[in-house]
Amino acid sequence: MDFYLEPARRIPVMATTDVLVVGGGPSGIAAALSAAREGMNTMLIERFGCFGGMMTTAGVESIAWWRHENTVESGGIAREIEETARQSGASQPEPQSLSQAINAERFKLVADTMLEDAGVRRVLHISAVDVIKEGDELQGVITESKSGRQAILAKVIIDCTGDADIAWFAGAPFTKRSKEDLMCVTTVFSCANVDKQAFMQSIEATRPKYGDWGADEENKNWSYDVHESCREMFSPYLGKVFAKGKAAGLIPQEVTLGGSWSSITDYGDANYLNVVSIPAVDCTDVFDLTRAEIEGRKQAMQAIEVLRRFQPGFERAQLKNFGMTVGTRESRHISGRTQLTEQDICQEGRHTDSIGIFPEFIDGNGRLKLPLEPRYFHIPYGALVPRDVENLLVCGRAIDADNFAYATIRNMGCCIVTGEGAGTAAAIAIKSNTRVSEVDIQNVQARLVRNRVKVF
Repeated sequence: MDFYLEPARRIPVMATTDVLVVGGGPSGIAAALSAAREGMNTMLIERFGCFGGMMTTAGVESIAWWRHENTVESGGIAREIEETARQSGASQPEPQSLSQAINAERFKLVADTMLEDAGVRRVLHISAVDVIKEGDELQGVITESKSGRQAILAKVIIDCTGDADIAWFAGAPFTKRSKEDLMCVTTVFSCANVDKQAFMQSIEATRPKYGDWGADEENKNWSYDVHESCREMFSPYLGKVFAKGKAAGLIPQEVTLGGSWSSITDYGDANYLNVVSIPAVDCTDVFDLTRAEIEGRKQAMQAIEVLRRFQPGFERAQLKNFGMTVGTRESRHISGRTQLTEQDICQEGRHTDSIGIFPEFIDGNGRLKLPLEPRYFHIPYGALVPRDVENLLVCGRAIDADNFAYATIRNMGCCIVTGEGAGTAAAIAIKSNTRVSEVDIQNVQARLVRNRVKVF
């Protein structure tokens, strides 16, 4: 590879803050809210033109589709976000669970209001492209935007980029599977002009269930080992219709279509169709992302044609929109002080440095189990603390987890729990003049409990 030596130059400091949160997805929103509510001068920067991450940029409605009667959750900001969306008319009941399907467009306004009310300083259309580091301590980040190349200085930086970008810039150790092993990416899309009554009558007649996820011989789109406890439960599954489309020659043999729907509005919008799965995409490679965006849109149109042909209620359906960006699931995992493992997820792992809990829920790498029993694991603070770098916490799907555990912690609800814990820890570390790696975890836990988070 050829290289170009970039000349040294003076970079203006655009802002100085106590806590800088990089990435405005679910974990970033939670981190910024919790830090600001603890009295910290907090800045949240986001590369797109809205906050919400996969909820708003990719159009993922199902923030807690795993919730059932006996599910035990962390509460706190995770539940507050969902409830605020409901009260604001930015959601509707999710069809397979006791949760809300978040409306991607309306939630942009909800996020704006929540962050503004907390006093978070927000900057959109800006990307972090490097870090400012002295020794092992981060002191800020370098950004690029329409305003040029600028610096932001901060006492604590919270990496909520999803891909551990800041940790990577800082030289923190990480792992990343080969792209052939990474979880697939998805182009989420929406359709208009759906006959809701005809569609729901068809769903009632066919009664799809979780056991259909790759179980019947006609459809090998998904290959899932579904736990016996949920095989007979209703699932908004659309796999069988795509098996018909492939048999009719409407889907190329190398293309995999199969997935689910979420909400259908009374005026005929299907706002979340999650049926495109593109494998072998490295979410940190712009060439792979470009290929996925283009191929995903192509496959979405193939999916719509199949739905029009074989799915009652979709006969006159038309594309409404694609997500602003391809939906990503997996890339870098930091090497932290503690790693969440399969043992934690399946055997109710307990950690003295817990910052919240999450239910025993598995969705990914070929396995599915819903949290139908009151079983849960602790999320250790150590999984957010990268090795070899100070003044940095990493949240969301990039925390330290093995390949099995990752299928659980990548969920948006879990990402929010990590964000709230990180924002609270950052504030307490600053107040006590300690490094985030050395913060008094019992003090952090006490504060989280006061904020109605289930820590243990």
